[in-house]
Amino acid sequence: MATSRRPLVAGNWKMNGLKSSAAEVDQLVTAAGGLARLDMMVCPPATLVADFAERSKGSKLVIGAQDCHPEPAGAFTGDIAAEMLADAGATAVIVGHSERRTYHGEDNATVRSKALAAWRARLTAIVCVGETEADREGGDTLGVIGRQLEGSLPDDATAANLVVAYEPVWAIGTGRTPTPANVVEVHGFIRDRLTTRFGAAGEGIRVLYGGSVKPANARELLTLANVDGALVGGASLKAAEFLGIAAAYG
Repeated sequence: MATSRRPLVAGNWKMNGLKSSAAEVDQLVTAAGGLARLDMMVCPPATLVADFAERSKGSKLVIGAQDCHPEPAGAFTGDIAAEMLADAGATAVIVGHSERRTYHGEDNATVRSKALAAWRARLTAIVCVGETEADREGGDTLGVIGRQLEGSLPDDATAANLVVAYEPVWAIGTGRTPTPANVVEVHGFIRDRLTTRFGAAGEGIRVLYGGSVKPANARELLTLANVDGALVGGASLKAAEFLGIAAAYG
């Protein structure tokens, strides 16, 4: 991992968490002060963003969100604009997660429009890419990820406005993970695409690994070449587990 890229460990709570979950965030706020070598983020459901942002104000824990609508306002019942998330205290938003692509039919163009919305609201866009098991078995892992990168990432990306998260779909929540060689291959491919397209800026963009990351495998995964941190699912719901993953950075 390049020393110029500061690691980021981000937690995606998905559709989990109630007001009582604030106790976990309070623990993270306290612990984050001692984690000098990395950035730590929690992306809770939209209902908790404002409360968690208030609780973490002034600390080293930052709060993100899980999705946004491409438009800043309008007749879109049930949707949330990036500006609303920023107003609530979020500093970043996940877009293009495989669950959004699969369950909500989001294509690369939609993901790109959401990333642009994040930038419009001065949020960092965490853009997710990853292959299905069928893609991998068919030998098309890099082809799929290449097309996702090309179609989902807007122009003018920088280390300040973009994070890429590689999450093999077949590893999310299954307990299965790619081999270290698989991860190195994909992250190296992503890094090459970023530098080819964005030049020097592409070298600074962080690339996270996600998919069944837990304390037991964090050190092995997060110290691989071109892995700049983790996007953590279920293991981020409990402060102790999440901190166990962050401990991979000593």
